Amino acid sequence: MAEPAAPLNPPPIPIDQRIARRVVRPLRHTPVTPNMLTCVGLAVGLTAAWLFAQGVPHLTHWAGALFMLAIWIDHWDGELARLTGRTSRFGHYFDHAVSLANYVSNFVGIGIGLGAAALGGWAIPLGILAGVAVATIFGVRLLVELTQGRAAVKQPIRAGFETEDTMYILGPVAWAGLLEPFILAAGIGAPLFLVYVIRRALRPRRP
Repeated sequence: MAEPAAPLNPPPIPIDQRIARRVVRPLRHTPVTPNMLTCVGLAVGLTAAWLFAQGVPHLTHWAGALFMLAIWIDHWDGELARLTGRTSRFGHYFDHAVSLANYVSNFVGIGIGLGAAALGGWAIPLGILAGVAVATIFGVRLLVELTQGRAAVKQPIRAGFETEDTMYILGPVAWAGLLEPFILAAGIGAPLFLVYVIRRALRPRRP
């Protein structure tokens, strides 16, 4: 029987996801499972959050690099699952939970680390506010996915990047010593984006 023809216009794949597929390809015939890679991503993300919370410049540089690595590792488990046919509902939502934990912990960690900086007592509340807003955004998107399907929360890909890939900027921000304006912008911008996400979720679906 002839193999089915490939689709004429295959969906675009983000650049970091394409690289992740090449990295995990050698793991196809090993005991490594997608959920193991998810746990690795969680460990890397929480380590970054802890380093941010120390408020020491050279440690925040390492934290920025580890946070970027955690975002990239977030693609590893999905790619390995697709390559090995081990996709699962649990793995999908476990991946969401780990991403949520990494984002929230790092925002809070940055706030804690900046507690003695120019923002003073505002840094920690701003970090918590950004973290709570991000957690709520994840919750709204999850609700939309459960009620309307995954296609409803599919992110557009522009120039090889998804919307969430903008978080890679945290690495260069940490290296440049710009965490204070970043957490200030996140503390204000994340709640505003949450309002946009809620309004979009409540908008009637087009047939």
